[in-house]
Amino acid sequence: MSDQATIVAISSQQPAPFATALADSNIFPVVDANWSTALEAIAQVQPAAVVVSASSAELPAFEQLAAKLGTRQPYIPLIAIDPVSELPGHAIPLIGDRGQFHRLSARLRNALRVRALHATVLRRLTAENLHRFTTNAPDPLDDATVMLIGRGGSHPALSVAFGERVSVVGALSVEAAAKHLNARDLDGIVIGDGFTPRVVDAFLTVLAEDPRFRSLPVIVTTSGLAHVYDLANLETIAGDADLVTQLTFPLVRQRAFEARLNRTLRSIESDGLIDATTGLLTPEAFDRDLATAVYHTQTRGGGLSAARFSFKDISLRAQRDAARIISRLMRKIDFGMLCADGSIVVVFAETDPRNAHMIARRLSAVMKHTMHGPKRDARNDPRVKVTGMTPDDSAKSLLMRLQDATAQRAAS
Repeated sequence: MSDQATIVAISSQQPAPFATALADSNIFPVVDANWSTALEAIAQVQPAAVVVSASSAELPAFEQLAAKLGTRQPYIPLIAIDPVSELPGHAIPLIGDRGQFHRLSARLRNALRVRALHATVLRRLTAENLHRFTTNAPDPLDDATVMLIGRGGSHPALSVAFGERVSVVGALSVEAAAKHLNARDLDGIVIGDGFTPRVVDAFLTVLAEDPRFRSLPVIVTTSGLAHVYDLANLETIAGDADLVTQLTFPLVRQRAFEARLNRTLRSIESDGLIDATTGLLTPEAFDRDLATAVYHTQTRGGGLSAARFSFKDISLRAQRDAARIISRLMRKIDFGMLCADGSIVVVFAETDPRNAHMIARRLSAVMKHTMHGPKRDARNDPRVKVTGMTPDDSAKSLLMRLQDATAQRAAS
């Protein structure tokens, strides 16, 4: 099956080393250019993506090209093959396997899908709703979460290198990693040393068989993968922590950008009722839904409970991360919001306080393993207050009880 999307292929060598792989992808038309004519080709054809041979790139021209593409909307992927230095702009690395470039087609199609998603969001923005969806962090990497799997000698260095820039979830085993995959929205996986090739092969095979993870950036820091896996953003990067992060962050940034676009699209489709940064309701929508839920419970019977999750001294990024965890794990019938003080309020529909306590414990059990205070060794367990609705309650009185200073620490 072929796709129509104009691709500009830039290389000092004609034809480009990756020309055969690009032709096999059945994405057309392809416009060839060298570094002296690159900007002219970009201006003439308005490409959907650009693929460059970074190993022979002229750095000033490469930087100028990346800066030019970075200002265009919708997003124009820039894929840099076999980079030999730090990549400029938001260029995405692809390391060729003995000149085969077997992942080029999958990576290019994945990048074009992100571009199409961005175009959809831009198309649905109007003068009336534009101001609601321009408050996200300027760099998607600020919202990114990477899972680091490993227990070898490189683990501490990788933890520090990644932790300086993104949120990090640690896993000492593939079994723990599988639990995080099902509970959290991750923007990348880094597999360090400490595992046998058979364990790594089994884990990658499971990822490739699940459509949810086929476009997830996966970085393996040990050499000698057993097979070619159906993972669009799989890379093997053997080197120090700085090299691994340098080549990983562009892939993670693209994935985090895609996640942000999906949240924004859901927010647009809900007419702004869902907060694009958290996946929970906006305060105005939450107040309206809570008042309606209280009224229906009073008139029709049933149960209604609410919980407040609060944390001590966590950053705005960590607050939003916790909110996204809850938005992913809570039931479809429940709703919540991120408050101005950093706490999260969740309302459990048709639920008595006893069952609400059980649900709140499950939610907090996931968060308490990933939320940390200012000190590296200080785990920041969520403090949880749960209350049930009484016959004479109003929406205001129900929320007032959640503000009680005697909030109890959630049971583990």
